[in-house]
Amino acid sequence: MTDEPGRSQPTVSAVVLAYGEEPWLEKCVHALVESEQIDVEVVLVDNGCSDGGVERLRDVPGVVHVGDGHNLGFSGGCNLGAAAGHGEYLALVNGDLIVEPETLSRLVALAVDDTIGIAAGSVRLAENPELLNTAGNGIHFLGFSWVGHFGEPAAREARARDVAGAMGALLLLRRGVWDRLGGFDDHYFAFHEDAELSWRCWQMGLRVRYVPDAIGVHRYEFGRVPNKLYLAERNRLIFVLTNWEARTLAVLAPAFLAVELAVALAAWRGGWLRQKAAGWAWLLRHRAWLRERRRAVRATRRVSDRSLAPLLSTHLDAQNFPIPPALQPLDDLLARYWAVAQRLLPAEHR
Repeated sequence: MTDEPGRSQPTVSAVVLAYGEEPWLEKCVHALVESEQIDVEVVLVDNGCSDGGVERLRDVPGVVHVGDGHNLGFSGGCNLGAAAGHGEYLALVNGDLIVEPETLSRLVALAVDDTIGIAAGSVRLAENPELLNTAGNGIHFLGFSWVGHFGEPAAREARARDVAGAMGALLLLRRGVWDRLGGFDDHYFAFHEDAELSWRCWQMGLRVRYVPDAIGVHRYEFGRVPNKLYLAERNRLIFVLTNWEARTLAVLAPAFLAVELAVALAAWRGGWLRQKAAGWAWLLRHRAWLRERRRAVRATRRVSDRSLAPLLSTHLDAQNFPIPPALQPLDDLLARYWAVAQRLLPAEHR
């Protein structure tokens, strides 16, 4: 880190989770420690690191160690790390991502604006850092979320802009915003928690902003977690059921039912129908918690679904996980349905 005599620098707690084998963990942590124009502490969470990376970083100055090796998931691990940090800003950085020296300071320069909820970094693919992993995540009106502009040249997304969601691999927000949101909900465990955090910022009237020159190179692996499809689908439904207004859920009910049937059919053909059904069963068992979570989200939101609707994606256009060609007609039909449905949403939050 760079220090200038007589000048106080922003303080950032960068939370890094270590889970399983982490071949980039040491490079990730050292890059964060060497960040410029900020005072950074790295909060390293042992979420079940199995290759000794955490121990090798035990004596590195500027690194705080928490966690006992038990896997708390991305949500729980980040919450634990955030609670241990003392910075006025909080960054979430994947253990397989390497930041440039000025990445965090560039995110801070944006997040200082009190209209900004989250500053989202430009995440690049390790195999070719000129290509994007994400330039802000997309969120569909039925709750699907994906990395935006995957595999596209980063030069095409060189302009700062508002985005629906930030990728949890590289984001930064003020500590006060994190506290207002209550951090992640531990029930998500992994996947979709970054979409929920982002969307709740929008609901509170705070923007999520993509910062193209805040760069992190990511060793991206889509299928690293064995039960990803179960968690992604279950968490998508948690997200929608707890964040969409009641009128929105009613208007979209036919579309939801159609998509649930289509996803179930795809799951049956793909051999993961049992995981999809397990997600439904989880929601049924936790219906009391879902009601309570809806009430908590409602208490903090200030902006209606209708006002936020333009942020939502009309089509399922994830480049890293494209929909099967057989489902393209359904996607087109859903887009037309959404065009009409938006007009039926209440203009003001109730």
